Amino acid sequence: MSREILENKRKALKINLDQTIYGTFAEIGAGQEVARNFFTAGAASGTIAKTMSAYDMVFSNSIYGIEESGRYVTKSRLNKMIEHEFNLLTERLYEPKYDNKNFFAFANTVTTLNFNRNNDPHGWLGIRFQMMPHGRHNDIVFHVRLLDSDANLQQNVLGILGVNLVYAAYFYNNNVQAMIESLVDNLSIGSVEIDLVSINGPVFENANDRLVNLYLIAKGFSGAAIFDRNGFAQQSKDLLYKKDVMILRTKFGQKSKPNFDLFNIAVEQFKRSQNVKNENVIVLIEVLMTNLLNDQSEFKNVDLETFAKRAEELCETGNNVIVSNFARNHKLAQYLARCNAHSVGISTNISNLKNIFNSANYGENYTDELLAYISDLFSKNVKLYAYPYRNKEDDQIITTRNMPVSDEARPLFEFLVQNKYITDIDEYDTKDVKGA
Repeated sequence: MSREILENKRKALKINLDQTIYGTFAEIGAGQEVARNFFTAGAASGTIAKTMSAYDMVFSNSIYGIEESGRYVTKSRLNKMIEHEFNLLTERLYEPKYDNKNFFAFANTVTTLNFNRNNDPHGWLGIRFQMMPHGRHNDIVFHVRLLDSDANLQQNVLGILGVNLVYAAYFYNNNVQAMIESLVDNLSIGSVEIDLVSINGPVFENANDRLVNLYLIAKGFSGAAIFDRNGFAQQSKDLLYKKDVMILRTKFGQKSKPNFDLFNIAVEQFKRSQNVKNENVIVLIEVLMTNLLNDQSEFKNVDLETFAKRAEELCETGNNVIVSNFARNHKLAQYLARCNAHSVGISTNISNLKNIFNSANYGENYTDELLAYISDLFSKNVKLYAYPYRNKEDDQIITTRNMPVSDEARPLFEFLVQNKYITDIDEYDTKDVKGA
């Protein structure tokens, strides 16, 4: 069933005219863009109990508490803002005239493009809301990357996102897919990326956080979703910042099981070669959605529940899991570069490298494509740890030393191997080497 998409001002006005919706807007970092949209829509007095900003860190800390990390654009800061403001509503607005009100506390903490244009504009937005007076509250929290190249455009995007969130909380909470889709209503393609959504509360008791975040990938709102060892969605930079990251790449539904024996060897080799400490290592098992999504034109045909179950199973092995649509290694490397990981190791099968360095798999511009691929892949302290495979035709074990390479690619391949950008996994047991 198609969904009517109201323009931003009509959404804000519909909320303002609803006499049961009443609450607070608290915004840090990019002006009071969301509150401004509600004020300019008209009839805002019916909805807004208070708006506030606390840009000075001393004022912000005195209201919401000190952040141990020293960072203010974080989920922790957003949660403190929502909790503080919602508690004030329920503590102070107790007279009979508020008995029919469903309270909400909206908050955002955002950094837009700075004057020197050398930062990563992003932010956290969230809302705590009631669906019945004096009822239990519900939470929606999400993280965004602002992609426009102008701070004013990013502020405008932020205002629209906020209106969409408040509207979605009250009018789409019974349909999580529609709720997620509606967050980008009235926004231009390419203006924003939503890479994490967290929902809690009685109205979402049948919803699955993993499914919600996989839906972000299926709809193209994000390239990846990360789940910690307990299966909870995490924001990539919060988990991977300054960490040494080792990744095993797998495909959903691949015929062979991931070779964890060789991967464990690769992890230990990564630690030794990069001289990293155990406590700073983050191990990720990646599951590619690409082979599932490429053949699907409609989301309804994508079995995300099975996919979520696979992610849960991998989390139960004690590993962090990343689900992505990064068909190529260099796309994964670019994603991790945004997280400011200290160093990255990618464990991959030699058979995958064989395809990369085979000109028959490319068009006329093979050398140009290969150079661009290699530049993107290895520019941010990334190393490939290649585990061997057994050639079924002659039972020979294939490594970088005997892997077939196209003549035009051989000098580049040998350079990468000689300088240890690509390294064979050593000290493996030949019985662990599988065919390909």
